Amino acid sequence: MFETVKNRRTIRKYQSKDIAPNLLNDLLETSFRASTMGGMQLYSVIVTRDAKMKEKLSPAHFNQPMVKNAPVILTFCADFRRFSKWCEQRKAVPGYDNLMSFMNASMDTLLVAQTFCTLAEEAGLGICYLGTTTYNPQMIIDTLQLPELVFPLTTITVGYPDGIPAQVDRLPLEAAVHEEKYHDYTPEEIDKLYAYKESLPENKQFIEENKKETLAQVFTDVRYTKKDNEFMSENLLAVLRRQGFLK
Repeated sequence: MFETVKNRRTIRKYQSKDIAPNLLNDLLETSFRASTMGGMQLYSVIVTRDAKMKEKLSPAHFNQPMVKNAPVILTFCADFRRFSKWCEQRKAVPGYDNLMSFMNASMDTLLVAQTFCTLAEEAGLGICYLGTTTYNPQMIIDTLQLPELVFPLTTITVGYPDGIPAQVDRLPLEAAVHEEKYHDYTPEEIDKLYAYKESLPENKQFIEENKKETLAQVFTDVRYTKKDNEFMSENLLAVLRRQGFLK
């Protein structure tokens, strides 16, 4: 398992080979052993295999090719609806239409999603997280007919890899581990921690292609801009209200 995780890659191209239902169900059932808030299991997973449904989901994910080409698409949803219905049917009054409940369900959901991915990779499958899920939640809600108190958090494409891409760089251990208390970064430490990332030919190419001075500017001015983040934040809050998690 250590070697699997150390050598993992994000897979965006898949063989046409299908994933056996028994294997997929086993991976999902095992992933449900992940830690969960109070044993409540505040998540649901929508399994998409049908080509027509993939076609409908594709625009929400900016028509990325793997959405249509992967044999299976999994949409992991924060779900307080099932638990709330159980409460109501057992003479209990649920109070989960609030931000704290959404946070709890979100943590549950992401723990299950990552556990599934680790298991899937150990079983020889490849996965790709789609960050577009929280960019266009309403499109996904409409397509998958998600009711109140159910919210799509992340989407994962799954399949047998068609080729093994190069491994993407990661910051060194000392960049993210703080002993006992948070240690703020000096300018010299920032230079040291990001030196390797900035030295990579592909990142230098990003700078040149985007006509920027630094790699950081590619992130702030092109890829993840303040304007886009603020727009998507407002959209996210609006959809959370519509789904009953905010008043």
